[in-house]
Amino acid sequence: MNNKIQERFNALLSHKAAEDGTPPLLTEALARQLLDRLGQVRLFAHAYPLLTNLTHGRVKPADLLDFAYRHELQGLSLHLLDGEENSLSQMTPAQLQAFADKANALALDVHLEISSTRKKDVDQVIAIAKALGVRNIRVYSRYEGALSRVMDMIESDLHYLAQQADEHDLFFDFEQHEELKSAEIAQLLSRLNHPRLHALFDFGNMINACEQPLPALRTLAPHIRQTHLKGVRIVPEHNGFGHYGVLQGSDEDDLPSARLLFELLMLGDSTPQVIAFILEQENHYIAPAFRQTSEAADPFIAYREMSDTPLPDGYSLERMLADEHRWANNQVAYVRGLLAEFRTLAELTLDNHENA
Repeated sequence: MNNKIQERFNALLSHKAAEDGTPPLLTEALARQLLDRLGQVRLFAHAYPLLTNLTHGRVKPADLLDFAYRHELQGLSLHLLDGEENSLSQMTPAQLQAFADKANALALDVHLEISSTRKKDVDQVIAIAKALGVRNIRVYSRYEGALSRVMDMIESDLHYLAQQADEHDLFFDFEQHEELKSAEIAQLLSRLNHPRLHALFDFGNMINACEQPLPALRTLAPHIRQTHLKGVRIVPEHNGFGHYGVLQGSDEDDLPSARLLFELLMLGDSTPQVIAFILEQENHYIAPAFRQTSEAADPFIAYREMSDTPLPDGYSLERMLADEHRWANNQVAYVRGLLAEFRTLAELTLDNHENA
């Protein structure tokens, strides 16, 4: 093994992750497996990076398909409500068919998202999923109360999701969304043990639940099927931590993006476990702390509103509308750069082995 290649690999995987264990040896076997996974990685666009444009009607859901196609991505993950009156939730059957036809023409997969596990919201997203021919849906819960009661309500909802998934040939992925810890979500999914219920791992949301990124990923790892990629500045608050959205890979980004990406790529034995790496740049998004370092055994979980990014101080609307496009492009370039570096190191390892 070439020491310089390993040093470069170590530096990449240790960036912002010095406390999380020594990177693995980049052996010939690992290099081959990494190249295999890189050849199958599926990058998706997300609506959130262009949320202000969607909210003000400057961008419509169909335009996000164009973005994904231009950047040679494999699909688009879209919230049912993104785009206000232009959103999927407001489309007529003919408009939904036109959206599905465009996605098919561009060879793009569409995944749907809702911010709920309640029956009425689930029924609505299922109807739209069937109209579009979509099979993958992200959910998360927004209940208030003692953690034990919240967990019971979510478990009841998940039983309904499992039943609907079987009936309609769907998959539901539950996102850790700031209020639940990874072990709590893993407990729920393990208890149901249903082949159509899995998890979506978000790069930053565990911060608000008083967790660190890599331990959270490793706890949830057996269940992860999709992931949201983003940059986050960790903000200490009282006895917990909030996060502030920043450009992924920037100096302000406190997350070990390369290590998270590598470990997610390598999940799964013979085939990749993660089916969608979704680019969810959330620059200027503000998320307060939800869990505390010293909380009760059965802590109170506060109700949370759906995610939104207000206009940052000093920003005009026109500047925000323009900058969102630049930031979305920036994330595609950053993630592609990481993937290219992984490929280069794997190929150098194999070249070095063959010439030894």
